[in-house]
Amino acid sequence: MKILMLVALGGAVGAMARYSASLGIHGIFGHGFPYGTLLVNVVGSFIIGLLYIVITESAAEYGHYRTPVMVGVLGAFTTFSAFSLETVHLLEAGDMFKASLNVLLNVILCLAACWLGLTIARAQY
Repeated sequence: MKILMLVALGGAVGAMARYSASLGIHGIFGHGFPYGTLLVNVVGSFIIGLLYIVITESAAEYGHYRTPVMVGVLGAFTTFSAFSLETVHLLEAGDMFKASLNVLLNVILCLAACWLGLTIARAQY
């Protein structure tokens, strides 16, 4: 039960961070493209790559943080479901270019961010 409560708490933190980041980025760039979702997906991918090494490969004493942080915080912070819905909305609006750009940027940048996080963490640990 304790781990479920920690995941729930982490999820609340991640969801609030996602909402705040999306509001901030849309305040800067507007709502013409799902910049907020792209930002949190890339940042979340980087952080999960970094933390995976720290939590699971390098520092055994941090292993108990894996589920609350990676499932709770980052699971709520990254927004694949929002990405999917926003992409479908772009397709339904007939904007194939933006829909394709959204898919390509999310996949390429998130994979690159995760790899970068893994690489940086491995170099440090």
